[in-house]
Amino acid sequence: MDDVSRFIEVIRQGYSCISIVTHEEYEALDVIRRAAEKLEYKMQIWSVGRGIRDGFFPVLPSFGEQEQKTPEQGLETFCRVPPRTFCVALDLGKFLCVNTTLRILRDTIHTISFHGSVLVLVDSDDVLPAVVKSYAREFELSLPGEKELDNLIRTTLREIHDKTPLQIGITKNGLAAIIRNLRGLSLRQARQLIYDAVSVDKKFNDKDVNKILAGKRMMIRSDGLLEYVEAPLDMEEIGGMANLKRWLTLRQNAFREEAAQFGITAPRGVLILGVQGAGKSLCAKAIATAWQQPLYRMDPSALFNSYVGQSEKNLRQALKQIEAMAPAILWIDEIEKGFASAASQSTDGGLSKRMFGTLLTWMQEHRESVFVVATANDIEALPPELLRKGRFDEIFFVGLPGGEARKEIFRIHLAKRKRNAEQFDLDALSRASEGYSGAEIEQAVVSALHECYGGKAELSTEMIVTALKESPPLSVTMREKMLALYEWAQGRCVEAE
Repeated sequence: MDDVSRFIEVIRQGYSCISIVTHEEYEALDVIRRAAEKLEYKMQIWSVGRGIRDGFFPVLPSFGEQEQKTPEQGLETFCRVPPRTFCVALDLGKFLCVNTTLRILRDTIHTISFHGSVLVLVDSDDVLPAVVKSYAREFELSLPGEKELDNLIRTTLREIHDKTPLQIGITKNGLAAIIRNLRGLSLRQARQLIYDAVSVDKKFNDKDVNKILAGKRMMIRSDGLLEYVEAPLDMEEIGGMANLKRWLTLRQNAFREEAAQFGITAPRGVLILGVQGAGKSLCAKAIATAWQQPLYRMDPSALFNSYVGQSEKNLRQALKQIEAMAPAILWIDEIEKGFASAASQSTDGGLSKRMFGTLLTWMQEHRESVFVVATANDIEALPPELLRKGRFDEIFFVGLPGGEARKEIFRIHLAKRKRNAEQFDLDALSRASEGYSGAEIEQAVVSALHECYGGKAELSTEMIVTALKESPPLSVTMREKMLALYEWAQGRCVEAE
């Protein structure tokens, strides 16, 4: 069902108070307005800036001689509306810290319910007191689908063309790409990106795909829930990990329709455990490049909010957003840090456990083509439920690279810095770097380069070996913890190498 049909269904279920928390206020009002038309309800809107006004003609002057701008005046006016009226209060939640206003609101809910009307609270933040939430039925606006976005693009282009003539030369594939890149955004955000794309050259063609994608990245970054990650990294830029690479290569086409017809279920995700600096994060970026899918990073710690219920809502919103942008890859970096309290007796009132439960349920039940890549360093901090079979398709352990893998890593990082790897003794470098992670090997190359640049010398095998010796690896400084990690992984994980 669309949002209007869902809203009408809620009304028919007998709810007299509905809460909508959204930044898309005009979309919410449009849903309420269209539902009122279908149900033959009246509609009035209150805001502290405009007071009471007719919901069907909100741009007209306020209702009556007095504007009823205070929350108390607005609620008292709602108590006198005729039956079958939607009474919409905008951003009322922030005024309910005053006991008098809260008391009047509770009285208003009872009065409106008795008269057969409905109070709709539209707030930009989830700040309603618990007692109001106990009365209110939450209603979430859905993100637009492909048909809605296609219609929005055509409508917006006609609107712009009526003001300023446009040259429209979009191909069918280009339009499909733009619609795909607009997924996960609200109608308002999508409309703004279309305006931005044609504002300078007054053209709408296949070149605007990149403009739309760039604008979307900025919008996603601004809400802080998901971060678009550039992933210009190829699997060949990662040394070793032959088992993981083979597993991913076999599944890179599993999201296609032919795979489903063949009887293959699309993979749901992998959990990559291992030592710090071993290349877990690089794998997430390489998967996105190899599979040609966008990569979005979710930082669990950024979801937590001081308002009651807002943290869970942020998580649900982020998951809903990534589903709307499918097919996509969701990267949860250092997952143990975001949900560490879920594995122990937390002091956050059970918030971490509720958040973690929401994530686990979604991982088990989501139907969209979203591949989850979760990385973790600290095994002991992981809740045991996460490691249960069925949460991920596979759990990989990334240990320290072996001899051949270390040679490959040196070859990669030397080539990145415009050096011919064949001019170096890779066998000697491999021996000298035993016990080093990929990140530590890279840092040794960088450190040696700085020495060369400062001393105006050419990079050599000996200089890299010296840089290695001057910086002991984690396998030495944290030997006991590293051994415990290897011991735990034995028999529980698939070796990435």
